[in-house]
Amino acid sequence: MELRDLMKERREVLSLTQQDLAEMAQVGVATVKDIERGQGNPSLSTIKKILDVLGIEIEYRVRKTV
Repeated sequence: MELRDLMKERREVLSLTQQDLAEMAQVGVATVKDIERGQGNPSLSTIKKILDVLGIEIEYRVRKTV
């Protein structure tokens, strides 16, 4: 499942509109809409704000390359 699908599904489970989510995460509603459409290039901090509101954790993994 892609991030955008996960976000939308969780937002709907919580009965939040895109506007509600944007206000709670302190981001623009256009940002939420763009992410859910798979458009735009949000920063990691913006994604973290949104996922915090949705109760979703981000797992960071660093790959070692030679």
